[in-house]
Amino acid sequence: MMYITIMAENETLDCITEHERILQEIESTDTACVGPTLRSIYDDQPNAHKRFMEKLDARIRNHDREIEKMCNFHHQGFVDAITELLKVRSDAEKLMGQVTDTNRRLQEAGSEVKAQTEEVIRCRIQQRNMATTVEKLQLCIPVLEMYSKLKEQLESKRYYAALKTMEQLEKTYIPRVSQYRFCQIMAENLPRLREEIKEISMSDLKDFLESIRKHSDKVGETAMRQAQQHRTFNSAVAKQASVGHYMKPVYSLNGRTHTHIPNGLLMDDTGDEEEADEEILTAQDLVDFSPVYRCLHIYTVLGDRETFENYYRKQRKKQARLVLQPQANMHETVEGYRRYFNQIVGFFVVEDHILHATRGLVTRVFTDELWNMALSKIIAVLRTHSSYCDDPDLVLELKNLIVIFADTLQGYGFPVNRLFDLLFEVRDQYNETLLKKWALVFREIFELDNYSPIPVETEEEYKLVVSRFPFHDAEVEKQQDFPKKLPMSQSVPQIYSQVKEFIYASLKFSESLHRSSTEIDDMLRKSTNLLLTRTLSSCLQNLIKKPHIGLTELVQIIINTTHLEQACRYLEEFITNITSVSPETVHTTRLYGLSTFKDARHAAEGEIYTKLNQKIDEFIQLADYEWGMAESDGRASEYLMDLINFLRSTFQVFTHLPGKVAQTACMSACKHLSTSLMQMLLDTELKQISMGAIQQFNLDVIQCELFASSEPVPGFQGDTLQLAFIDLRQLLDLFMVWDWSTYLADYGQPNSKYLRVNPATALALLEKMKDTSKKNNIFSQFRKNDRDKQKLIETVVKQLRSLVNGMSS
Repeated sequence: MMYITIMAENETLDCITEHERILQEIESTDTACVGPTLRSIYDDQPNAHKRFMEKLDARIRNHDREIEKMCNFHHQGFVDAITELLKVRSDAEKLMGQVTDTNRRLQEAGSEVKAQTEEVIRCRIQQRNMATTVEKLQLCIPVLEMYSKLKEQLESKRYYAALKTMEQLEKTYIPRVSQYRFCQIMAENLPRLREEIKEISMSDLKDFLESIRKHSDKVGETAMRQAQQHRTFNSAVAKQASVGHYMKPVYSLNGRTHTHIPNGLLMDDTGDEEEADEEILTAQDLVDFSPVYRCLHIYTVLGDRETFENYYRKQRKKQARLVLQPQANMHETVEGYRRYFNQIVGFFVVEDHILHATRGLVTRVFTDELWNMALSKIIAVLRTHSSYCDDPDLVLELKNLIVIFADTLQGYGFPVNRLFDLLFEVRDQYNETLLKKWALVFREIFELDNYSPIPVETEEEYKLVVSRFPFHDAEVEKQQDFPKKLPMSQSVPQIYSQVKEFIYASLKFSESLHRSSTEIDDMLRKSTNLLLTRTLSSCLQNLIKKPHIGLTELVQIIINTTHLEQACRYLEEFITNITSVSPETVHTTRLYGLSTFKDARHAAEGEIYTKLNQKIDEFIQLADYEWGMAESDGRASEYLMDLINFLRSTFQVFTHLPGKVAQTACMSACKHLSTSLMQMLLDTELKQISMGAIQQFNLDVIQCELFASSEPVPGFQGDTLQLAFIDLRQLLDLFMVWDWSTYLADYGQPNSKYLRVNPATALALLEKMKDTSKKNNIFSQFRKNDRDKQKLIETVVKQLRSLVNGMSS
């Protein structure tokens, strides 16, 4: 119990101590922070707040007592202070009156000073404002002056200077007075002015591009003319050097080119001697490039150079495509090609100038790309349009233009090897046009030829012919007297001269191609071979096939081709003299004229054989045998005698032909005549034939044999020509002698008398005679001889049929 009492007392003491601490915190702590302290009271033991309230009341009462003691201690002093303050109040009212009066008098006395002071202040303010205004104006005037200068530059189209002025305004002048509205307006207006300058400069560039497109041909014409003059000048220098004349080198001064020559005058690039020199024009002389430079500088200043470069290159690519597009009728005249080349050269001369005069506007890569594109298009265009050209002069002019075109652009650093390769294709086209032209020339020569030996009345005429054609004939040269005749006709020297003219014409194309003599020699020989083997050969073949060309003309053609063939070696020498290339060189092409003229001669020979046979057929068509005649007329048929006379006269003309040709023609004619006579006997439309007709036919064959034995053409051995009629002779002998027993007995024997008589042929003819015997001898059955003959015929027919059947089986 006692312990409990002690514990209660201890707890009471702790509670009192805690309350004292809380009260001290409340007294010393800000009112806003009292809440946590009070909350701790309620968190303690139950009824603790009551004890705290008691403790709080006791503390309040204690403080009240202390306040009361303090007030009682200071009350008398407070009363004394109030009493003293009441005494001072009256003095303060007096002082206030005095101060008010003094202030009034002071205000009245300082009003004038105040007015003057205010005037001074106002003047000082005005003075300060004026100084400030002058200072600000001094800052603004340069800005206004620069802006005015900008306007003047814009009006005078000095856009690059205007941009520099704008840059100074923006970076230097406007920032100094940026607070003023007019400067803000200026600053806002400058971007718009820049855009206007860009648009104006771009417009000027577009005008320049349009102008350069129109004037490219003039620039190109000037550049190509200068290149041609340079080539002419170099040729003149080379010629002078070759003959030993020395010419001082060319020098250039102020755009003028001079060359000293021995007489002290001046020679310009055209090679003409002049007192005054012609100024050499360049791209700058013909074209005003300032719009390009100006626009490039403007866009560079504006930081938009890449846009300008892309636009310029894009537009130039478009213009390149337009320039490369040819006119549809360009191939009709050389002027069309010249305009086309002038425009292209002008375009690339301008681009070359832009490349070297500007930094990076166009690059070598860009120009090379443009040139490669252009070169492919040019080659395609020239291939197409040159194929339309049928005039060799125009093709030659085109070749010269291509050479000048290539030399011009090569002088500006553009590769032109593909153009020179193209010239080989153009050369083929040129050769084709030459071949067509010379085909007309050859045809005209052949049409105007009289196909007769050339009559020579005087020695001058003979020398004239020999100068035109390498004619050598020992027999003709031995004849001292005139007139005399040369074996060939007038077309031979004309053909020879035209072949030489063709070689000259072909040589013209090889000039200025930068090719070696060997290559030129090869080109000349190949083109000449084409002329001989294709053009001349074709003309000869067509001539030979023409219906109006008779045997006499064919004979003369054979003679002509023989002389032309012999002249081929002189053509080779002619080419060798031109090119100075030995014909013994390994790769030298040979002329094929020998085969050409041999082929033509063989064709003419074949045509002679054909025409002879046709003429024989014409005579045979005139034959009018009376196949049922009882007896012959006792003389040969008139048509056959005419035919033999024709053959005699014809073969007399053949004396100028080579022996084998005349012999072959004669043998061919006799064989054809024999075959035609045999066919006449065996004609299926001929149903009956009498012995009298056989006898008459035998007389005609005898005349043929006599003609063959008369040696119409010399050179036949023995009776070779008569053998052409051996088939007819044996057949007719068989029927004339009626030697059937011998024929049938010796048939198949190599030494048979009628070895050349075919059983089928004999059977066909015998059946025609059998039918005649039946028709003409109505009462033959009443005569014993006739009956025996008829039986013999039937017997022979049966045996012949058995032979024919045996052959067929």
